[in-house]
Amino acid sequence: MTTRYLTTSIPYVNAEPHLGFALEIVEADTLARHARLRGDDVRFLTGTDDNALKNVAAAAAAGVETADFVAANAERFAGLRESLELSYDDFIRTGSDPRHAPGVRKLWQRCAENGDFYQRRYTGLYCAGCEQFYVDAELVDGRCPEHGTGPDVVEETNWFFRLSRYQDRIIDLIESDVVRVNPAQRRNEVLAFLRSGLADVSVSRPALRSGGWGIPVPNDPSQVIYVWWEALGNYVSALGYGTDDAAYRDWWVNSDERIHLLGKGVIRFHAVYWLAQLLSAGEPLPTAILVHDYLTLNGAKISKSSRNTVDPGELAGHFGADSVRWWLLRDVAKVGETDFTAARLVDRVNADLANGLGNLVNRTLGIVHKYRAGRVSETSSGPFAEAVGRLPASIDDALADADFRTATAAIGAAVEEGNRLIETVRPWELFRAEQSGDAAAATRLDGLLAELVAGCRELAREIGPFVPAFAARLGIQLGAGDRVGPPEPAFPRLELPAAEPILSR
Repeated sequence: MTTRYLTTSIPYVNAEPHLGFALEIVEADTLARHARLRGDDVRFLTGTDDNALKNVAAAAAAGVETADFVAANAERFAGLRESLELSYDDFIRTGSDPRHAPGVRKLWQRCAENGDFYQRRYTGLYCAGCEQFYVDAELVDGRCPEHGTGPDVVEETNWFFRLSRYQDRIIDLIESDVVRVNPAQRRNEVLAFLRSGLADVSVSRPALRSGGWGIPVPNDPSQVIYVWWEALGNYVSALGYGTDDAAYRDWWVNSDERIHLLGKGVIRFHAVYWLAQLLSAGEPLPTAILVHDYLTLNGAKISKSSRNTVDPGELAGHFGADSVRWWLLRDVAKVGETDFTAARLVDRVNADLANGLGNLVNRTLGIVHKYRAGRVSETSSGPFAEAVGRLPASIDDALADADFRTATAAIGAAVEEGNRLIETVRPWELFRAEQSGDAAAATRLDGLLAELVAGCRELAREIGPFVPAFAARLGIQLGAGDRVGPPEPAFPRLELPAAEPILSR
């Protein structure tokens, strides 16, 4: 049995969740559910980044105390569990979870013992949206490449981390795939950044600038730990690193796979800074960093700060969690941006779930009840059985490469084989022949129905990690053994709303 520790990045709570983060957490949930289906031992973590200065700024703009503002938005992220049918095992809030600060302090102290911190005065170009300093060469026409805003010139005394010390070791780790960065395009970007040369990085902020919000630097209360350095520690603090290390040993030190899912905008922090922190502290590294691209809305990146957003909870409330999940997993490209529209979601879900698998199951149950009173015999072999038999391996291979589009396409191909079988063999003609006394036709009809039911049951099982509620309904309808339930629409067709107030902000 393989043990897998799966995490998402933890989003800022300066605004409500948007569809871009829903993509990440649904992908992570699918991997977790799939691993559990295969019998693996899984721990799935998500949470919120509460200590960012942008949270403080957003709270001030709203005229609300920072703690209250952060708590309210964190609850909205936690609420995605129900609206998107998520199965995470743990949810950490870095501003209030008692596990987090001790873990961060321990990580800092381990790095300090290794001589990797020093203090100096610094002037730099700072993007508040990224919570990151940039150099001139990284800006696009003098603006942040991520947010399109001009950075602030900040001069202050900070603690610095000797990132440059770890450049060659990190290059070796990524080139050798000891730490696998997927997809290859993002791996190449990280390696290019590393080969350009690493500079030491600021890892603290004056407590006065943050209003005291954040975790104080050990032995220096005049500074708080820079949010990115501190937030990355959630992956181990949630396991009790710094408090009770039992879960840390089980799920980090001894786990077979330690997998981070994240968006391309934060890859540098995870594939460079985080690896350096762990190397400095003498702790094990993640085994894989899986990176997704951005969603867009009307051609622009979905973003809380730009208020160009789609609310995933409201979207799921209108179309259903399975519909949102399926579109995110079936239509979103592994590399390159994907534009969201409600029409695309409706078209995809109707084609694949309502007219595809839902229709196949409904047709199968209908003919079983019509010709055999809801009973089937032992499974028979055939092209549909062969297609479904190949499906688990196809899904395994695709998800091992974090290729959700290919995995869901494999399910669609198997569904097409089932519908093709019905149209080719034509059970209604076999039944007529049976009624005329053709014993061979009766045997063939029994075999066909058994093959269809067994294949649909396997499809319901394999689609479960992707659309769990739909799969559960199919499982009930398809029954077990020689009995099946009555036919009824398994997935109603979707309709576009007359107006779309839920689709943008």
